[in-house]
Amino acid sequence: DSSCWVRVSQAWAGAGFGNLAIPRVGQEVIVDFLNGDPDQPIIMGRTYHQDNRSPGSLPGTKTQMTIRSKTYKGSGFNELRFEDATDQEQVYIHAQKDMDTEVLNDRSTKVRHDHTESIGNNQKITVVKGQTVSVGTKKEGGHDQTITVANNRSITVRHDQTLKVTNDRMAGISHDDGLYVKNDRRVTVGGKQEHTTTGDHISLVKGTHSLEVKGDLARKVSGALGIKVRNEIVLESGGKITLKVGNSFVVIHAGGVDIVGPKINLNSGGSPGTPVGTLLPGVLEALMDEDNGQDSGGEGTGDGRGPDDSGEPDDENKANLQSLRFAFPGADSSVKTMSWLIGQPYKISDSKGNVLVSGTIEQSGRLPRVMLDEPDELTLMMGSEEWEVENLALGNDDTSSDDAAYDDEGYDLVNDPYYGKLEQDEQWPSDADINELLNNYAEG
Repeated sequence: DSSCWVRVSQAWAGAGFGNLAIPRVGQEVIVDFLNGDPDQPIIMGRTYHQDNRSPGSLPGTKTQMTIRSKTYKGSGFNELRFEDATDQEQVYIHAQKDMDTEVLNDRSTKVRHDHTESIGNNQKITVVKGQTVSVGTKKEGGHDQTITVANNRSITVRHDQTLKVTNDRMAGISHDDGLYVKNDRRVTVGGKQEHTTTGDHISLVKGTHSLEVKGDLARKVSGALGIKVRNEIVLESGGKITLKVGNSFVVIHAGGVDIVGPKINLNSGGSPGTPVGTLLPGVLEALMDEDNGQDSGGEGTGDGRGPDDSGEPDDENKANLQSLRFAFPGADSSVKTMSWLIGQPYKISDSKGNVLVSGTIEQSGRLPRVMLDEPDELTLMMGSEEWEVENLALGNDDTSSDDAAYDDEGYDLVNDPYYGKLEQDEQWPSDADINELLNNYAEG
């Protein structure tokens, strides 16, 4: 059996509003009766006793006023506490789990001294319109802002962004730094600009590169300097142009051309040098590495340097990029036995006769790869401008003409060490194929 339901007096009771605190089992309550009628009991209040202690620890907390609830069937609590001790005044709020605040209009918070927030997990702030953060009003000590992110940080600005720094700005990056600008970019420096690169400095301009210097222009290169253009080079000076190597020099001026040197050779005595190859940005290095880093020869290297590197293609033009490298058939070790090749001059020309690459054949016997923007027919010239093919020693007399292919039955090539090393190579052509190539297509 249980007693009847008893109403509880509250400090404020309105239709749908007021405050409500329902007594819990074990609490001591004060009961009265309306008009002295025992059938109309009402709880008028609650009180503490020695087995039902108040929040805090009296008399030490006598200056505190506390509103503390208790978790139903648990030991937690929510609390609003006021500390009124002199010079120790405090308002304390404790939420056992979640805390929600809803403001239908404006909210103002003013902290006249320090403000500290500690968030054990994530924080999310959504601002529908604008947000303004002001730190300090003067350039004085302590008016600073410090942001520390232990891991990644991402900022997305869907419209414009403006950064204004009235004094110095320093950026320190311990690893890589990338900047992508889809349209135009402008940089204006009112004073002096310094740029120091410890490693390589690579620039790729797919359009026109224009440089105007109002004062002097000085360049100092500790290694080699290479300049290569597909069309013409025009140097125009209001004073004079000087080319100087040691005690030899050429001076071009308005009054004529002066040539001074211990010995002057015309049409003899030397050979042209090869321009230093450019470095490949990014994607083109994959094309150069298809021979496992061995795709070097002449003036090319396996680290992405090539004599005709033109830069990284975009996705739209990447499929149109052409790559060509002349190579001797068979193993590299066999090529090296042909000692007459090593050190021989060579040049590679396009269908219009323009020399794209020139140099001397290296010890590896490899020639550099040539990168082209569009398909073309290239010509390789080795050695001097004139050469001839010596007659091959045949096991039987050769009765065929230059216009007919050899029937290799009954014929053998002899005294050919290079062919002997490759005769086990299934991709190496037959005797008749070699003779046909040498007799019908050898020219120079």
